[in-house]
Amino acid sequence: MTTLQEYKCPCCGGAIAFDSKLQKMKCPYCDTEFEMETLQGYDEELNNAPEENMNWDTAAGSEWQEGEQSGLRSYVCQSCGGEIVGDDTLAASSCPFCGNPIVVMGQFSGDLRPDYVIPFKLDKKAAKEGLKKHLEGKRLLPKVFKNQNHIDEIKGVYVPFWLFDTDADASIRFRATTTRSWSDSSYNYTETSYYMAQRAGSIGFNHVPVDGSSKMADDLMESIEPFDFSEAVPFQTAYLAGYMADKYDVTAEESVERANERVKRSTEDAFATTVTGYDTVTPEHSSVQLHGGTSKYALYPVWLLNTTWKGQQYTFAMNGQTGKFVGDLPVDKRAAKLWTVGLAAVCSAAMFGVAKLLWLLGIL
Repeated sequence: MTTLQEYKCPCCGGAIAFDSKLQKMKCPYCDTEFEMETLQGYDEELNNAPEENMNWDTAAGSEWQEGEQSGLRSYVCQSCGGEIVGDDTLAASSCPFCGNPIVVMGQFSGDLRPDYVIPFKLDKKAAKEGLKKHLEGKRLLPKVFKNQNHIDEIKGVYVPFWLFDTDADASIRFRATTTRSWSDSSYNYTETSYYMAQRAGSIGFNHVPVDGSSKMADDLMESIEPFDFSEAVPFQTAYLAGYMADKYDVTAEESVERANERVKRSTEDAFATTVTGYDTVTPEHSSVQLHGGTSKYALYPVWLLNTTWKGQQYTFAMNGQTGKFVGDLPVDKRAAKLWTVGLAAVCSAAMFGVAKLLWLLGIL
């Protein structure tokens, strides 16, 4: 039994067939023609692509030393279920994740001991100033967000992160295009040429962070990066004094998929910078093989303000080491409506003034 080989068009992805008149392969969807030798070489590249291997050693963290947990307490929010850890001097207050009260559950125990911690470099005063600056110039922001009492609710939290180190060998195929445009007396023309660019090489990664808390949005934590790991120190419980520490609920094994996404995306971006001379460059196929992938458990400093406005939750975060501040802001619809009406009035007045000037000049 003979198996028929189906070829996909490198330009549009449609199925292509042999055109007996042209003696070439032709795509019926985009009308691109291919020499048989060219298409055969392209097919060989696809079939010879190496298989991907992105496995890790996820033995992060260590055992707690004897008596080290005696000064730690566990707090659980009865509303969102968030669990945080603090020393025995930390009074129960509001949850940094949803703003509701938290209660002491008792002696902290279990889980892994962090390998590293980056101590808070910016205090609460700096965090409050960062939030005020973030809110400056926001005309449509509800007034409650600028209330001083509300700003005082910002809290320092050590967020758990799994840090992934690895060396990677990668082979990446890019689809690249160049575009040429010209015109004559009758038509405008655009010609797009498609190319396949292949890149292969090795690249190393150190301390790729993936947050180990399901309560912290991955995109929010990535937005306040980078953290400077050169300032990380071996973990000691003394660094928790006066702060909260989020208790991880996403394991290192469960974080591997996210780490692979970040490694793969960063590898594609790095290799893409070497594909020059084209108008567009898009990764089409990636094969990454990891070597010596390991993970560590660390606590990173974050200032958090989590609040609810008209049933919707808003979270603001500031990097406790660098001061980078991020967070989505709500819009006061009433203020927005008044601002829109006022803007429309200003535009109308401006248009009337221009029309009158043109009339006086005899243009209208």
